[in-house]
Amino acid sequence: DIFAGVGVKPGEKVSLFSSENHDEMIVVKNIPFYSMCEHNLLHVYGSVSIGYIPGNNQVTGFSSLIRLVETVSKRPQVQEQMTTDLADTLVSRLKPLGVIVIIKARHLCISMQGVKKEMTEVITSAQRGYLRKQITRLEAFNLING
Repeated sequence: DIFAGVGVKPGEKVSLFSSENHDEMIVVKNIPFYSMCEHNLLHVYGSVSIGYIPGNNQVTGFSSLIRLVETVSKRPQVQEQMTTDLADTLVSRLKPLGVIVIIKARHLCISMQGVKKEMTEVITSAQRGYLRKQITRLEAFNLING
């Protein structure tokens, strides 16, 4: 189960639905995940927040975003790659006007080895399309952090 995402095409987890005239941001936040750091084979855990602006008259179900996070997180990787993979999968499958992915995680390698700082949180983000623009990105950050 820990590596159930290895060899799985994550885009297959993203269902598409027709949605005409919906061009406002959609955010699903605080999706919990557990993964494995490929550097030291220790666990990484935290939450993922995803926002996107529909394009091409298509949206996805909220549970599809959760399944996508579950699939992508179940493989050995670094957090930066997981962030990029989630954003790129959504761009490829949904063809949105913009995507933002923010991951907040704790790494057991930081807690248990070396510096041994238990409360350290690592935050990574990826933005695509319109969400690379400052004003739109600010709206997404406010929705995710509000």
